[in-house]
Amino acid sequence: MSKFSKNLMEKCGGWFLDRLASKLSKMPPERVERFGERLGGLFFRFGIKRRERALSNLSLAFPRMGPESREGIARGAFSHFGRVSADFISSRGRTLDELEQSTKVVGREHLEEALALQRGVLLITGHLGNWERASAWIAFQGIPISVVIRNADQDGVNRVVNELRTAPGTRVIPRGNSARTILERLRKNEIVGIIPDQNAEDAFLPFFDHPAGTNLGVGVIQERTKSAVLPVTCFAQGNGQYVVKFYPLIEPFEGYETKGEGLLRAINVWLEMVIKEHPEQWLWFHDRWRNAREAGLM
Repeated sequence: MSKFSKNLMEKCGGWFLDRLASKLSKMPPERVERFGERLGGLFFRFGIKRRERALSNLSLAFPRMGPESREGIARGAFSHFGRVSADFISSRGRTLDELEQSTKVVGREHLEEALALQRGVLLITGHLGNWERASAWIAFQGIPISVVIRNADQDGVNRVVNELRTAPGTRVIPRGNSARTILERLRKNEIVGIIPDQNAEDAFLPFFDHPAGTNLGVGVIQERTKSAVLPVTCFAQGNGQYVVKFYPLIEPFEGYETKGEGLLRAINVWLEMVIKEHPEQWLWFHDRWRNAREAGLM
């Protein structure tokens, strides 16, 4: 692709997302949800490779489940992804009052416990539910929070997405050479949000009874800082309503010599538990077990 073509695509992508964000922000929540559901349905219908990957992952995770049930979860996952994507894109100008009208918060005592330790907080979730709402709610409370993110491939899209993320007060830390910034924020007893459920190659740890490539970075940082590890979910309840739930702090499993492994094993166990509660709200079309397959472990 020529430099001109690439620049044009970047500008068009950013322009389109910016216009869409402005349009959706003016719609009532129920219309935003319907738009997202239709978008997710189209993604399921025409995203053949992603649909096949979702069904393959579901067969790994739930081998005793019938194919019709697995397809139902896959369809639900695509629809859910469309809904929460539309909810996020429509969040331009959203106020705390508007967020709280549609968001119930459970387990706030666990958040307060984590902050009271004064060692920084590693906020852990998955590509599950509406993870963007959880960080927005925390930021709106005036609690300093940064999230580690992977930048979009297009600069224009990246600009709009990060504008929406930072509007409530959330700060972003681009993934890559992020360790120094994470450590600085933790030393100030701030919250750093990390989503550790994507394919990686540091170690192959059990996830739904299969080895999955796992990034050990958050575990290494926790060993160094002794920060609190606070898990959170934000599940959709239907009709534009969500529940942000903070869970008891996660402690690393003991008995593992590899740095960070004990914590990531504990996180994987927690992730399995919460994904099983609402399997249609996890990102099944991400190729979670790709590196394990390529390494001949599956």
